[in-house]
Amino acid sequence: MIKFRRFICAFLCFSLIFSTVGIAAFASDGEEDEYFSDEQLEYYASLGLQGTTLNVYNWGEYISDGSEGSMDVISEFERLTGIKVNYTNFESNENMYSKLSGGGVSYDVIVPSDYMVERLIEEDMLLELDYDNIPNMQYIREDCLNLPFDPEQKYSVCFNTGYTILIYNKTLVKEEPDSWSVLWDEQYKDKVLMFNNSRDSFAIAQLVLGQSLNTTAEQDWVDAAELLAKQKDAVNPVYVMDEVFNLMESGEYAFATYYAGDYVLMNENNEDLGFVYPKEGVNAFYDAFCIPKCAQNKAGAEAFINFMLEPEVAFENEEYIYYASANATVMENEESSLFENEAVYPEEEPKNEVFFNLPQNILELQNNLWSKVKSGNLSVNNKLNEKKIYIASGCVAGVSVVLLAFAYINKRRKKKEQDLSDLYE
Repeated sequence: MIKFRRFICAFLCFSLIFSTVGIAAFASDGEEDEYFSDEQLEYYASLGLQGTTLNVYNWGEYISDGSEGSMDVISEFERLTGIKVNYTNFESNENMYSKLSGGGVSYDVIVPSDYMVERLIEEDMLLELDYDNIPNMQYIREDCLNLPFDPEQKYSVCFNTGYTILIYNKTLVKEEPDSWSVLWDEQYKDKVLMFNNSRDSFAIAQLVLGQSLNTTAEQDWVDAAELLAKQKDAVNPVYVMDEVFNLMESGEYAFATYYAGDYVLMNENNEDLGFVYPKEGVNAFYDAFCIPKCAQNKAGAEAFINFMLEPEVAFENEEYIYYASANATVMENEESSLFENEAVYPEEEPKNEVFFNLPQNILELQNNLWSKVKSGNLSVNNKLNEKKIYIASGCVAGVSVVLLAFAYINKRRKKKEQDLSDLYE
């Protein structure tokens, strides 16, 4: 019986070993793999991660999904490694942070932006990466290494980078703009689309005011909020995120604020759209792969990050997302549809600033001011209405005081008359 059990164990071990190299063996003996070399196939199969699960939390529409003949990146990763991927999306850094900090979740790979990476590092929420498991770091562009939010390159691997951009509709805007200030022009009332997130919207107001995007002076944030409130009064902007695609492609809006790569996608569906990098400057952003401390499969997470840096995979992702890849082989690939594209890879770098993590008091102030901007509580019109109410209330109070005083005097007069009458009687 013991020998039989040993035989079964040996058989199962052999089966596991065969499964880890089977893909590579069949690829070399049979047809060539559509995307990967035998060496790549063997590497991922030999990691021994078959049957494990990986939870990936990424931005929406931020990975090639197999549509229109593109690579289905998640399926290919699962095929090569034997890992089952649970892939979910978030729509903002703040949403992702809230979910992560709230506990009760277990993500193995997340893709925060620069300032959020810095915040997660400061709050000790990330694991250090083992670069022995990420050999494809060799492909990362030099300007995407040791970035300000992770200067020692311990916790993050850059995925994509880009700039915020001003998009305009040439049929509604006769002259090419050069400044963010056009977003306050009353002639475009109800024709402006603004970021529906506080950091990016405040950044535009801060650039117009000549402030740093990372100012810690509370009055600066108040001034920026008041400028956004003036915009709300002047043009009644619509606050959007991914809805910007359909709205700008429809041709109904004059301006939109969004990200450079997304402009290229919009422009493919509406050739009347143009773009500029405003003279006041823009925000330069970086999105990066990180492994949170709640991760249950760190080895699988590092395998996923390494896979995303494969030249073939990085190329497919860029063709799908249209953001500048951090992979040097992609940027230099003349077959890329974005090769030397001025919106994504501008020849002359625009004036820019990267977001840093802000102190807690500024974060709270920003959130409070943003709520007031969107609700209209900071608008000039609202303040005028409040002033009218105060004036009306003051008038009512004044009249009440006069009436009470008159009643009191009249009562005293009648009492005095009654006293005199009683005296003569």
